[in-house]
Order: sequence, then structure tokens, then C-alpha cells
Amino acid sequence: MDAEHVARAALARLAEPGDTAMGAALRVHGPHEVLRVLQADGPLPTEFRRRDPAGYRVRLGGPSAADDLATVARLGGRFVIPGDRHWPTQLDDLGDARPIGLWERGPVPVRHAALRSVAVVGSRAATDYGTYVTHELAHGLAGARWSVVSGGAYGIDGAAHRGSLSGGGPTVAVLACGIDVAYPRGHDRLLARIGETGTLVSELPPGCSPSRVRFVERNRVIAALSRGTVVVEAALRSGSLITARRARDLGRSVMGIPGPITAPHSAGVHQLLREEDTYLVTTPAEVVENVGLIGDDLAPRPQGPTRIWDRLPPETARVLEAVPPNHALDQHAIAKEAGTALATVAACLTDLESHGLVARETAATPQGDHHLWRRTAID
Repeated sequence: MDAEHVARAALARLAEPGDTAMGAALRVHGPHEVLRVLQADGPLPTEFRRRDPAGYRVRLGGPSAADDLATVARLGGRFVIPGDRHWPTQLDDLGDARPIGLWERGPVPVRHAALRSVAVVGSRAATDYGTYVTHELAHGLAGARWSVVSGGAYGIDGAAHRGSLSGGGPTVAVLACGIDVAYPRGHDRLLARIGETGTLVSELPPGCSPSRVRFVERNRVIAALSRGTVVVEAALRSGSLITARRARDLGRSVMGIPGPITAPHSAGVHQLLREEDTYLVTTPAEVVENVGLIGDDLAPRPQGPTRIWDRLPPETARVLEAVPPNHALDQHAIAKEAGTALATVAACLTDLESHGLVARETAATPQGDHHLWRRTAID
């Protein structure tokens, strides 16, 4: 591992995710100089003017960069930094809030998994409806060869990962803790499976525990990695809405799946759908249309079943409607009911008979045989 990786690994121990002061200092001075200044007992560069240097220096003396790099190597993982071949360059859109580096574990480099990826996020307290819809959506996206990115949490996140796995696709779990920490504990087997077939990724070094602030900042990485974010079930105050709005700020597509208008779990999604540049989606194909290639990934337009009347000229349809299904009428009665000339009714009935939509009956009268008509198509 070269010196820049070591320096950035050390800085990842000192700064919290989303630290724009650290990001600005790295952009101007580079990781070696920033680390040197932090390790020295002196003033910080002007980029840190709003930060107390003690907040960084209090963490000096903790686990070393060499220890962290050795830990992730034992896990079969890697530490990637900006400029690396496997660095997901879409994270550069975060500017000074870009991660110092990414700790990742799994057979699929996050750069590759994120090239065609969709974030699927939502409530931890998901309903059966939300869980089912999310699983089917992620399963369909995986079948269309799109990776699903989520946060590994209970509820919608877990359903998104499981749906992607069941569809045979790689899924990316962006964690708010170290990639060696199974959180939430109840998802230890799910996270292990993601680490075996997809990607576990975090900007926090091994062993780090989650916190509320780290969950919030984790959302910007989910938003930046993906071409678009789908929100399934979110209350009015929800971290998922933060992810969606960060995605919008980054120029990514933002989508929502509606739920019952009476459900508090969907109130946040419905509010999001009322905002500009948010798209309502209900199928994987509609999601792909929003994040795929313009003109190439169009979703089929849903249509109701075709009815008999849809295929008939208006005048013929009017004649057919005038023919009753439960008893027979002669042409004069049909013409009167349809308000159509007798000659036109005769032509329409012949056409309808050829298509099997009406049947002719013969009734004997003193004046001779009399033709009656009955409708055979009930639609």
C-alpha cells in the first residue's frame, strides 16, 4: 500500500464522514501535509478555520493506519481512494464532502457495481405492503442487470438487498459503521451474504460503531453512488427523504412509490412526489426508464384489456349496442334503437355477423320468414 493510501487511512480515523473542512484541506494541501500538520502541535491550515484542532488531535494515538489496512486485508477487502482504478468517480460530485476513502469488502468492486445502480431506501418500520413491493422491485432491477444500493438497515433496506440477491444481481450495502461490524445485529447473515456476493462499503475504518450523525452522512454516499433513488414508505420525518433530496441536489433522478393515502408510513413519499422533478414509479421498467439511456430504456405503457367496442367503427358499435343479448329484434327495431338508417343497420349487422358478434334467427310469420338478431358478444 503506497504512502497516500496510508495517509488517507490515518485521516479516516481522525475525521467524521462528510467533514467539508477536511475535504477542503485535502483538496488544497493533499493528505500527507494535512496529516503532518494534525500530528504537529501547531495551527491548522485556513481551511480548518471553523474547526477546533483538538477535535481531530484527540483521536491521535488510536488504531494505526497500518492496523486498519491489515484488518481489511484479512477480511479480503480493500481501501480505495480518489484516483484509484476502482474509485467510483461519481462520488467526486460531493465536492469537499467526498469521502476520504472507502473501505470495501466483497467480490464486486463498488465502482463496477455502481456503474448501473439504483438506490432503494425507505422506512425501517416497513409494512407488509412496503416489504413486498420493495422485494419485487429490487428483484426486477437485478433481472434487468441493475445493481441495488441501500443501507443494510431493517425494513425497506433489507427487503431491497434480499430482492436483489434473489434476482441474481450484486447489491451494495453502504454502512454507517466499519465493514467488519454487523449492524444491525439481526442482519448479520444478510450482511455476510452481501459480502460474499456483492459489496459492503463504508467510509469509516474497521471497528467503528454507528451513530445518528453517521447514518445521516451515510445517506449522501448512497445518493451519490447511484444514478437515481427510489423511496418506498417514508414518514414525514425520515432519513430516506434526506437521501432523496441529496440525490436531487446531485442531479440524480428521484422516484417514489405511492402507498395508501391514509398510511403515515407513506406520507413522506407522497410529500416527495408533490415536489418538482420527482417521478412516480410502480415497476422496475419505470425505474430503468428514469435512470437508463434516453430513448433506449423506455418502459412499456400499461393498457387495459382491449374490448370488442374498441375495434369497431362508431356507427357499427352503436348498432351492436342496440342489439339485445337476452332476446332478438328485427332490423326495424334495431334501427329505431340505434337511431341509424335501415340500410346502414343492414350493412352493420352483416359485418357484425361475419365477426361472430351477432347471430341471425329466423321466425315464421303469416307474411313469411322474418329475420331477427341477437347479440352473442357480452362486453
